[in-house]
Amino acid sequence: MLGNPKLQTNFQRPVTDFLRADIARIDADLTVEQALAEIRTRGLGVGIVYFYVTDATGKLLGVLPTRRLLTEALERPVREVMVPRVVAVPATATLLDACEFFVLYKFYALPVVDADRRILGVVDVGIFTEEVLNMEESSGDSDIFQTLGFHVEELRHASAGKAFRFRFPWLLATVASGTLCAVLTGAFAETLEQRIALAFFMTLVLGLGESVGAQSMAVTLQSLHSVRPSGAWLLGAIRKELLTATLLGLACAAVVTAIVATWQREFLTAVAIGLSLVGVMITASLLGLIVPSVLRMLKLDPKIASGPLTLGAVDLCTLTWYFGTAALVLR
Repeated sequence: MLGNPKLQTNFQRPVTDFLRADIARIDADLTVEQALAEIRTRGLGVGIVYFYVTDATGKLLGVLPTRRLLTEALERPVREVMVPRVVAVPATATLLDACEFFVLYKFYALPVVDADRRILGVVDVGIFTEEVLNMEESSGDSDIFQTLGFHVEELRHASAGKAFRFRFPWLLATVASGTLCAVLTGAFAETLEQRIALAFFMTLVLGLGESVGAQSMAVTLQSLHSVRPSGAWLLGAIRKELLTATLLGLACAAVVTAIVATWQREFLTAVAIGLSLVGVMITASLLGLIVPSVLRMLKLDPKIASGPLTLGAVDLCTLTWYFGTAALVLR
């Protein structure tokens, strides 16, 4: 368990204490044929193998996937067939930092580099499974990475008091948003009295907003397992989500508008609810994407905090769109 003092001490040790020296290193100036010949002569270590491409000074330039090494033309230079972008752990990192890298990128081994990007060694999941976490040899790949997600494990094995302290602060976001929603509803009491149909469909609109927000949040949390969010990544994801959210909003608005117009026979009320739904769906989808992404960028646990923060913000924005649109259309 992570509550074990010895285990916690291991996590704070420098990652350089756990390096493997048997690096599968390939000189960038070789051809594929020369690289294969050198590998056969030198042999490979016993651990997990990735072929790292370096220059004469030992600087990490790229990684050469085994498939490319075996299938590319023999005369091609290694420099041309390698993958230039390599995830590497800085030598200043702790074992805890390296653990986060494994959970985030799902690689079985990672190179460790100094400030000049010279490769010092390799750290692999065997460090965690054999020396740190003492996992069973029968554990599957997904079990390894799930166990390395130590924040989840720490919560799962925490005492009731510790779990309470970890979760309760985030639930205060729901309390705060619920209070603001009540205040907002009270501010539009006159509008509700004049158009009673708005009260009938308020729960439906809130439910749709929360549903699409939860969908977007679930997709984002899954994506965060394999990417390291950045500003550029978030902008790209927002552009894609915006298109999807707009289509969802228009489709739901059309259906709900038809229902309101047919049942209540109030055309303006139906239009107001439909227009508000477009804004609600777009806003909820974007919140479901942005909130967990920003939490991850701030190094907070999005799995615990995203739900209360996202849904609380969605409810508040939903009522703002709902009553604001109704007040404009029905005045």
